[in-house]
Amino acid sequence: MSRLRSVPRAEDDDRTKGAVRADDLRAQVHFCSETGQIWLREHRMLLVHAEAQALLRKELIDTLGMTRARGLLMRMGYASGARDAEIARTRSQNASDLDAFMTGPQLHTLEGIVRVVPLRLELDRSAGHFHGEFRWENSWEGQWHRHYYGTHDEPVCWTQIGYACGYTSIFMGRPILYKEVQCSGMGDEHCRIVGKPIEEWDDAEEHQQFFNRESIAQQLLDLQTQVVELRSKIDERQGLEPDIAGNAPAFRKAFELLRLAAGSRIVVLLLGETGVGKELFARALHRMSDRRARPFVALNCAAMPNDLVEAELFGVEKGAYTGAQVARPGRFERADGGTLFLDEIGDLPLPAQSKLLRALQEGEIERVGDHRTRRVDVRVVAATNCRLQEAVREGRFRSDLYYRLNAFQIEIPPLRERKEDIPLLAKRFLAEQCAVQGKKLLGFSDKAKRSLLSYDWPGNIRELRNVVERGVLLAPPATRVEVHQLFASQPDDDGMSLSVDAHGALGVRSWEPGRALSEAVFNGTMTLDQVETMLLETAVDKARGNLSSAARMLGLSRAQLAYRLKRMNEPAGESTR
Repeated sequence: MSRLRSVPRAEDDDRTKGAVRADDLRAQVHFCSETGQIWLREHRMLLVHAEAQALLRKELIDTLGMTRARGLLMRMGYASGARDAEIARTRSQNASDLDAFMTGPQLHTLEGIVRVVPLRLELDRSAGHFHGEFRWENSWEGQWHRHYYGTHDEPVCWTQIGYACGYTSIFMGRPILYKEVQCSGMGDEHCRIVGKPIEEWDDAEEHQQFFNRESIAQQLLDLQTQVVELRSKIDERQGLEPDIAGNAPAFRKAFELLRLAAGSRIVVLLLGETGVGKELFARALHRMSDRRARPFVALNCAAMPNDLVEAELFGVEKGAYTGAQVARPGRFERADGGTLFLDEIGDLPLPAQSKLLRALQEGEIERVGDHRTRRVDVRVVAATNCRLQEAVREGRFRSDLYYRLNAFQIEIPPLRERKEDIPLLAKRFLAEQCAVQGKKLLGFSDKAKRSLLSYDWPGNIRELRNVVERGVLLAPPATRVEVHQLFASQPDDDGMSLSVDAHGALGVRSWEPGRALSEAVFNGTMTLDQVETMLLETAVDKARGNLSSAARMLGLSRAQLAYRLKRMNEPAGESTR
């Protein structure tokens, strides 16, 4: 059933407060005193001087002219409103359409832009119906425009009108256009705006033009798109994987060495921690070489039992050992003409090391159980995450094989040493997983981006891919991936957090919800029964005595809540009679 609710035209704030009422958003604003960051849920915010913002606005007008500045400021407001609409949509699951929508006006007020008073509001998202009228009080934009330019003959709250259009359009899922019919910049006591679907306005095109980017901006975007497409074609031509993209100096140095080695037959030794992408580097080397048309064969030496490694590498003849019922080629023969990648080479048993050395030096192998030599043409790429020099000193690795493998060494940096590449890789993995899971997402929240950059990534690129996959799986469609969706346990924060109370004052707040309460139970200050009592009483009080509403807050049925309240109010020992 479609819903249609209205806020009657009224000057009585007591009546409008009922429509404005939503969950207290102040609790979702916090200030990190040690990092200098302000957060609204997962979105980073800025607290700036209104006068400084007004001076910037004035400079835009004086430089670009009134019309161009208006368009730029409206588009900036639109982008801000669209972001806030994301917050409203995440709250809409547990609220009516009307209450969810009023998140935007409440945020606009909380952000210090203007006080929003609804005069008339009709909406039905399922039917696409919308009509809204709002009064703006204390508009910073109207006040400062009049301060610099005097009373204007047209409405001037351009950023705010852009915000309203962006917020409502994203919330409703269709273009909604607002007009400012009264404006403090024109000398009116308050501003007043009217919003409805764009097709219901006769002069929609006249106003819509301000939301279109300037031609020069579009040209720059087109050029940027062309650059991305060209880079993609180059990557495809070179056979590069998304995982090994990057611009960090350490990464570019390693990749340039790889490029130099691709044109030769030299043995390459790849060094790096687990998960940095050693096999991906090896595959890229193969694809950039003249062997790209021949096989690429990989073997993890650590994953093979010692008594089977030689058979896997060099092949086996029928009857060579119990179970060898047929002859089969090894990895060297299968890679003939191409590239053989030996991962975790440091775990190769000593007997196999001597045969590997002969294969590298002579280009000849012998199958297990056979005395006939076979010629092979194989380019060997080895990789390890251990120190082979130490293994040589300890007698676990042949020195002559080490010197043979170490002809051309490439060290792949861990992800923590190439932080600037994390956003690029995360974005690629996000697009990849969205395609795999058939889900459309808007990207990462600001806090999620910060967490990705601050995390040390002991599992390197492999761990990053898995984390992004988890985030895409848990994030609802058409939202941004948040921190708790990426990490099973939220990474430790890097500073003390301050929150805003009902009076606008700042107070200390812990990042981890319930930590202070937990500590109180652990040190004996409170009991579990006292905690339960506090939760029950708070829920009932917040619901103004409505037990059904309080039960929903606690995730209980009404009967369960009633039972707990009855038990709580019984004298000690009565319930056990």
